[in-house]
Amino acid sequence: MNFDHQLLFFFSALGAFNGLFLSLYFAFFIKNRNSTTYFLAALIFVISVRVVKSVFLTFYPGTSSLFIQIGLTACFLIGPFLYVYVNEVKQPKNGRNKWLWLLHIVPVIVGMIIIGYFFPYRENVSMWWRVPPRIFGMLLFSQWLLYVLLSGYTIKDSFGRLFRRKEKVTNQDFWVLNVVIGVALIWLAYNTSQYTSYIVGALSFSFTLYLSLLIWVFKRRKSAQFFAQPLKYANKRVSDIEAAAIESKLKDLFKEVELYRNPQLKLNDLATAVEETSHTLSEYLNSNVGKSFTMFINEYRVKAAEQMLQSNDHLTIEAIGNECGFKSNSTFYAAFNKGLGMTPAQYKKANS
Repeated sequence: MNFDHQLLFFFSALGAFNGLFLSLYFAFFIKNRNSTTYFLAALIFVISVRVVKSVFLTFYPGTSSLFIQIGLTACFLIGPFLYVYVNEVKQPKNGRNKWLWLLHIVPVIVGMIIIGYFFPYRENVSMWWRVPPRIFGMLLFSQWLLYVLLSGYTIKDSFGRLFRRKEKVTNQDFWVLNVVIGVALIWLAYNTSQYTSYIVGALSFSFTLYLSLLIWVFKRRKSAQFFAQPLKYANKRVSDIEAAAIESKLKDLFKEVELYRNPQLKLNDLATAVEETSHTLSEYLNSNVGKSFTMFINEYRVKAAEQMLQSNDHLTIEAIGNECGFKSNSTFYAAFNKGLGMTPAQYKKANS
């Protein structure tokens, strides 16, 4: 094996084994594990197994047929696990349909056992080529693409927020977008390059390394890891009827009383004002709206500050922040910049 091949082998194998490590971490060692983290672990695991299979089949042609069959099964499971993971994040399941994911996974496993028995890979290599009419290769190509498209459709609202200035991309949006795009890039590399194992290995390495960096960064910030649905309220979504009632009360209350201008406003105060328990209001904000109490209130405060910056020439910027309910100038500037991507002074200048 020459140096170029050794280098390619190194990066491909490193990506694969890094992925296996991360899948074990998500499945067994992360705190507050739930179905979402398990699906993420399974997705990374099957991608890694697929890469390991390609690496060894490329550099060691005598690799066991059983291992190759396991790798091919992993190929067929990438799409289904991507979809069930994304669907779990965006649409948390209730107790009645929490096992629906099996409909996407079990048929694939059973089908691959049957294929492996009647059409062993070694005797039917040509059937796995990715050009018509090679049935298994084309089936894999189409099935993986279909699940990527389904996953993209499931997170269409997250894609939309990328291009709507008035809506912020949440941490959860950012995460699932990266997962879907990452898997789509792996599919693209797998189906457009003759050096499949090399490129997919390198992509998987980059993909899993990025996961590692995200884990490290957010642990340093002591922030909740956003690859899972909000754990505190998992499977505790407020009903649509009750949520609509709370939403209406909040809009009326903020329009008439403007409670958000009170810098001492607490969750309990707001819950009392809308005649709900603090627990129910918190569930509504976290699970139905997807925002924390502070984020929700600060959005109203920033919107009020926008209006005052456009119409009020008598108050200083700092005074406007105080009028809108911010406790300090630093909090005001941070919330305003996060919401609009510019400082209050820049906004005032642009709209003067």
